[in-house]
Amino acid sequence: MKIKICGLFRREDALYVNETLPDYVGFVFAESRRRVTPETAAELKRLLDPRIKTVGVFVNADMDFIADLTQRGIIDAVQLHGTENEEYARELRGRIPAEIPIIKAFSVSCGEDIANAEKFPCDFMLLDNGKGGTGQSFSWELLRKNMPEGTFLAGGVNTENIAEAAELRPYCIDVSSGVETNGIKDREKILKLVQTVRNCK
Repeated sequence: MKIKICGLFRREDALYVNETLPDYVGFVFAESRRRVTPETAAELKRLLDPRIKTVGVFVNADMDFIADLTQRGIIDAVQLHGTENEEYARELRGRIPAEIPIIKAFSVSCGEDIANAEKFPCDFMLLDNGKGGTGQSFSWELLRKNMPEGTFLAGGVNTENIAEAAELRPYCIDVSSGVETNGIKDREKILKLVQTVRNCK
């Protein structure tokens, strides 16, 4: 299982994840209290251990903006978290390097939402609750009998329920507010969460 720590925006955040080496970290380029500029993201990228892949999180963003970030090497993957449709995803695929995966986020409230997500033209699907960043989980029972291949599990994952999330065996567990205290990344929570997932292997 892989791990993604999303929403890095401070120098300290990069130093914390370097201690634990999650597989991915996320830079939010959409409206959010965790939003970063390309310049900040580039600086954080330089601080990160090169083994950690960076994911740019976008909401209905201009494709030129996304393509520029990939070409400059600031992000290693693209996460679409808005209302981007299949046409958008296919066009974007043709405008970014072939080795850059596209992750599409989907809000889950029932099994049909998961079935629809599986049909979308993307490399990975991210299953979340609501618009994301809410700190609330959807019903993981929907995934107990069928965990789609290439699933990023997000929404309400934290140090208290990480073992339960890991039991579902998603491709990747995605955490943001679950490793924060008062809106700031918490070193001890990051260490605990990553260690718990690593111990599940």
